[in-house]
Amino acid sequence: MSPKQKSHKKQAETIITNFSKRGIEGYYCEDRASAVEKAMGLIAAGSTVSWGGSTTLAEIGIMDVLKDSDLELIDRMTAVTPREKKEIYAKTVMADYYLTSANAITLDGQLINIDGNGNRVACIITGPDNVIVIAGMNKIATDVDAGIARVRNFAAPPNAQRLGSKTPCAVTGKCEDCLSPDCLCCNAVITRKSKIPNRIKVILVGEELGF
Repeated sequence: MSPKQKSHKKQAETIITNFSKRGIEGYYCEDRASAVEKAMGLIAAGSTVSWGGSTTLAEIGIMDVLKDSDLELIDRMTAVTPREKKEIYAKTVMADYYLTSANAITLDGQLINIDGNGNRVACIITGPDNVIVIAGMNKIATDVDAGIARVRNFAAPPNAQRLGSKTPCAVTGKCEDCLSPDCLCCNAVITRKSKIPNRIKVILVGEELGF
């Protein structure tokens, strides 16, 4: 184990201890393969599962594993019409498990998420019985202010490129505090505590994942 890996593990242990004070269940996995195994192990057989848009989930390959499982998947990408999208979202809110990543996580165990449409942050707050967050250690920030700055300047610009959004940050590579029609930062949510103990489960991964 390299010095960086050792540091990631120690830092994760500190964060997981702080998660427990906030009613959040935390785990640490050294790599993406073990993270996928851990996440799948947390999901009960026969459950309904949905997810939010996430580069991290795509990078670790968990979507392929889910599709090969016997779980009932609620996939918003199968919707064709606005009505179907609304119906799938209603099912997502009622899902047994909701998978997502986090835009930033503070050393004292708070989750920071900034969203455009708000469907992802809404499901983190309430709805699905269980929320499983998978995040690389590159998402760690010292505090809430640093976490928000990280999201706006280091996560939103590449995400704007990925989505083809016409935002100022897509042009300059940094947050311009915009109010453009394509703005990705419409809703900011800080999860400082899980009201329902252990509803939120966070898997920290000792790799750089997502934006």
